[in-house]
Amino acid sequence: MDSQVPITDPTIGPKRVNNDFQSQPSESGSHSIMEAPSNKGEEEENKGFNDVNIPPAEMPKKPASEYVTVSILCLMIAFGGYVYGWDTGTISGFVSQTDWIRRFGQQRADGTYYLSKVRTGLLLAIFNIGCAIGGLAFSRLGDIYGRRKALVFVTIVYMVGLVISIASIDKWYQYFIGRIISGMGVGGIAVYSPLLISEVSPKHVRGTLVSCYQLMITLGIFLGYCTNYGTRNYSNSVQWRVPLGLGFAWALFMIAAMLFVPESPRFLIEVSQFDEARRSVARSNKVSVDDPSVIAEVEFLTAGVELEKAAGSASWGELFQTKGKVLHRVIMGIMIQTLQQLTGANYFFFYGTLIFASVGLNDGFQTSVIIGVVNFVSTFPAIYIVDRFGRRTCLLWGAAGMICCMVVFASVGVTRLWPNGKDQPSSKGAGNCMICFTMFFIFCFATTWAPCAYVIVSESFPLRIKAKGMSLAIAANWFWNFLLGFFTPFITGAIDFYYGYVFMGCLCFAWVYVFLFVPETKGLTLEEVNTMWEEGVLPWKSAQWVPPSRRDADYDVNAMASDDKPLYKRMLGK
Repeated sequence: MDSQVPITDPTIGPKRVNNDFQSQPSESGSHSIMEAPSNKGEEEENKGFNDVNIPPAEMPKKPASEYVTVSILCLMIAFGGYVYGWDTGTISGFVSQTDWIRRFGQQRADGTYYLSKVRTGLLLAIFNIGCAIGGLAFSRLGDIYGRRKALVFVTIVYMVGLVISIASIDKWYQYFIGRIISGMGVGGIAVYSPLLISEVSPKHVRGTLVSCYQLMITLGIFLGYCTNYGTRNYSNSVQWRVPLGLGFAWALFMIAAMLFVPESPRFLIEVSQFDEARRSVARSNKVSVDDPSVIAEVEFLTAGVELEKAAGSASWGELFQTKGKVLHRVIMGIMIQTLQQLTGANYFFFYGTLIFASVGLNDGFQTSVIIGVVNFVSTFPAIYIVDRFGRRTCLLWGAAGMICCMVVFASVGVTRLWPNGKDQPSSKGAGNCMICFTMFFIFCFATTWAPCAYVIVSESFPLRIKAKGMSLAIAANWFWNFLLGFFTPFITGAIDFYYGYVFMGCLCFAWVYVFLFVPETKGLTLEEVNTMWEEGVLPWKSAQWVPPSRRDADYDVNAMASDDKPLYKRMLGK
């Protein structure tokens, strides 16, 4: 790397100093980037600038219309979520399709075909084990070859798995192997799509644009449901091979889209491609390459990358160090992704057709389409509120809303669905009530926990361990997804709708965990998020935290890291 890095002083304009960065402790115990002056004259020149806390040139906040270009680019990156959503939406219908059951199920003595609980759970849920493996195994690709090339590679892996699944004739284990390989590809996509979006997005709209990943997931689920509904009346392999074949087409579109999106400026700086990094920042923020804010942004990113490099290459063991609260962030990422699964949302997405058949609906596919519509439409408000109200607030209100919905769903299912016993017809009124509160639940989930879990994970880790930290957190999501997908048939077979009370308990725990351990990151750059973590800011005070560049003389750093109020008063907002 060039030993000279341009430094922008907003009072005197651009100049160059030696790239000799030193980490100086601030009064809060954190570190900030300071440049070592190359000579006495330059030290005198910088004296006024260093003594006075003048913020560097920042990217201007623009009207929403000015972010159309970067929004389109991020939607193309977020299309990886569509690939995952499509698979989720289609596989949930396969388990109810006659040809799929005949080919991959088992035959009873009377000649009819069925899927055992074990095989159903495996064929549905093994995909998630593949995702966990892929997310971890491919976590280094983005650091070596770049985020875009990594996305292309993992999408090709997904396509290989699809080919194996489509070619399956009557051997369930061949389809099973294809699901694992496809899952490995989607696991990599789930890491690199939100990661790349978070690194190319302007900070003012980063939460909104990362939420587009969840929007594309919901679109994929909805259209997957619609495709299953359209092919359900066929009696041959069209029922399931057409949806799988369309998944192949979506993957090709994903690869083509990578030709048009910018590479992460942080990665470009890491590999010393500074001109490309400036072009990437300018393109994302819709300003000229020579704009002072672009120069300042690249300098700021360069300083951070240099400090990361000075610490050496990151290892997996570094994820478990307490220095810089890295371990705290890893645990938080794992917990948020775990609790997203334990909300119970995928209970409805995976087994929607079976659930609503049990409440008396003759065509569960129709209700699945309705779930898909609600899930998709509800994500649009999420794109607005995640940056308007903040990540932490959305998680707290979302958990509270889902608790209420799950209580009603489970209670009606347990006490009113079968008034005359399970061997008698179900109550239509009770079934309609359960469907109604399922839709309310999906709305609460889609507007809060669905997008915010990915936003928080994409923002929380330092650059040097970001890919590894995200892959580990999202692997936890896939692991719990597998457990729920595999064991749900057994659990519902044993306790029916009492299962809803299990999710209700998990949601109560989720609310408490978010309040105590998840800080607010709205409106902060990724580097500022890192500083906030290092300063040990209490999560329930994080919304009032001010970055070092915007603090005045009266700002009390220590007050943000301590609180004498009793816990119950904090939770009640007193």
